[in-house]
Amino acid sequence: MHPAPRQPFSRQAPWSAARSSRLYGLDAWGQPYFSINEQGHVTVQPRGSRGGCLDLVALVQDLQARNLSLPLLIRFDDILEDRLAKLHDAFACAIAQYNYQGRYQGVFPVKCHQQRHVLEHVVRVGRRWNFGLEAGSKAELLVALGLLDDPDALLVCNGYKDTRYLETAILARRLRRRPLVVIEQPDEVDGLLTCSRRLGMTPLMGVRAKLSVQGSGRWGGSSGDGSKFGLSAPDLLATVNALGEAGLLGELRLLHMHVGSQISDIAVLKEALQEMGQLYVQLVALGAPMGYLDVGGGLGVDYDGSCTATAASTNYSLQNYANDVVATIQECCQPQGVPVPTLVSESGRAVASHFSVLVFDVLSTGKVNAAVPPPQEGEPLLVRNLRELLATITPRNLQEVWHDAVKFKDDALSAFRLGYLSLVDRAKAEQLYWACCRTISDQLGHGSIPADLQPISAAMAATYYANLSIFRSAPDTWAVNQLFPVMPIHRLHELPQVLGDFADLTCDSDGKLNRFIDAGGHKSHLELHHLQPPDPYWVGLFLGGAYQEIMGNLHNLFGRTNAVHIRLASQGGYRVEQVARGNTTSDVLTAMDHDPRSLVEHLRRESEAAIAAGNLTIPDAHRLVTHVEESLRQSTYLESSVRRR
Repeated sequence: MHPAPRQPFSRQAPWSAARSSRLYGLDAWGQPYFSINEQGHVTVQPRGSRGGCLDLVALVQDLQARNLSLPLLIRFDDILEDRLAKLHDAFACAIAQYNYQGRYQGVFPVKCHQQRHVLEHVVRVGRRWNFGLEAGSKAELLVALGLLDDPDALLVCNGYKDTRYLETAILARRLRRRPLVVIEQPDEVDGLLTCSRRLGMTPLMGVRAKLSVQGSGRWGGSSGDGSKFGLSAPDLLATVNALGEAGLLGELRLLHMHVGSQISDIAVLKEALQEMGQLYVQLVALGAPMGYLDVGGGLGVDYDGSCTATAASTNYSLQNYANDVVATIQECCQPQGVPVPTLVSESGRAVASHFSVLVFDVLSTGKVNAAVPPPQEGEPLLVRNLRELLATITPRNLQEVWHDAVKFKDDALSAFRLGYLSLVDRAKAEQLYWACCRTISDQLGHGSIPADLQPISAAMAATYYANLSIFRSAPDTWAVNQLFPVMPIHRLHELPQVLGDFADLTCDSDGKLNRFIDAGGHKSHLELHHLQPPDPYWVGLFLGGAYQEIMGNLHNLFGRTNAVHIRLASQGGYRVEQVARGNTTSDVLTAMDHDPRSLVEHLRRESEAAIAAGNLTIPDAHRLVTHVEESLRQSTYLESSVRRR
């Protein structure tokens, strides 16, 4: 079902929380977990339609009172549980609808979110469905072995595998685990056979097929002939033959595929499933017992709420996905008399994206100086021309004035470069140019705007300086132009009167949020409110619960933010399940092999030398060392006392 078209941004119509919901797309991407209340605050319904609601602004205030400063990552464990339930409910409905004689048994990819409390919660909640884990490296395998205690849960072992990885997986079978070692490269076969002979035991095995189907979206290259992992048809046959000759074909139980993360077009998935189903039937015909078919990851998230086959959306629902998986595999198996397999998926993004919200505060704003400088005698002709132009602006001559203003500004810059215009007069010319732009923008209205005047509003936009690091908390916005919903979490019953984007704390020009969801695409500026110091202005980044924390880096040594796990309480309200304190400055320096204690001692010695030379007083030396020691113990982000001066 497609969302209702969003209403155009208009200053004239009465504003309301409902209009904010449409403006920011919350009524599309936010369902059923996020909405806006009458106070203009974003609210969270962690259990979806099952009841219970939290005011996000009140929650942030409570957490700040617990000495948890912003930026703050709030994880709603109930949303994670609800997403798992919805995934299993969708497959249960599809299995019942098509009378599928198999079952669904999912696994969560550890690479999607490796934080211990998150994985513990997934394992604990997923136990009722025998929900397992997928490991893609030796370290992830160790994590999974330490967390999984359900003998019926699957442990899918993917990724590159050395001898220690293989032997660990093989031996884990003796611990009442169900590791499925997936052969993804032709040369893994010999290593697996060697380890099996050495230990006198074998693992359950799977093979990953390199499908001919090319995925869609920015991760489409992870499938098809050029994909990084997977066995081609000849390699599949060679693997089956090698296992047969070694007497291990009876342990080949799983066929695996991966079409790519964030599959946006359901047609791509259907085509891949058809190929996958036929491969499964043929492997059974070759003598492998099989029993499991793993459709991999790729179940997408509708980040912009448009329900379209675009990079930030999907043209299918969760139920559509489950229906197509179940129906297609059944259609492949039934005509050949092959028992249908247990269906496995590695849905990480679709499970984890919704459960965390990053809340950050705005430090200040920056915008062009459009104040009209007072006139003075003897001003150059270029400055006088811009003054006269500003005084003549009317709704009927906007295009003419715009072109004249651009010409006069360019002439002023040329005159300055040639030494004919002073810095004072150049500054006046720029201010008057921006004053013309502001006046034109104010008179444009909200009807049809000529193409050559459309850049004016963007040029007048403000930069909101945000207390966060894009590279730490939202790296995909920088690396792959991922769109995440971003919006203020309060004042949503007020008219947003400013177009702006966000610049982070790093000294990197890429440290910006300047792509925002919009109906049918994206926009470069977001409708925001004027700051009202000393009151804070809080903004939320939503649907970022998958991959962002894991892939974030220490650019400019900005570390992990404070994080908190929240659950609804049975008697109402909420409880704080766990607090994960963010990195201190000492933490990030240590991570880069610096010694904080040596740093302090070095500065202390330098201070003593400066005191002896008469360049520093003892109180100032004490103040310097104290500041350094306190900074090492504190967050890498800015403190509120500094921001509000």
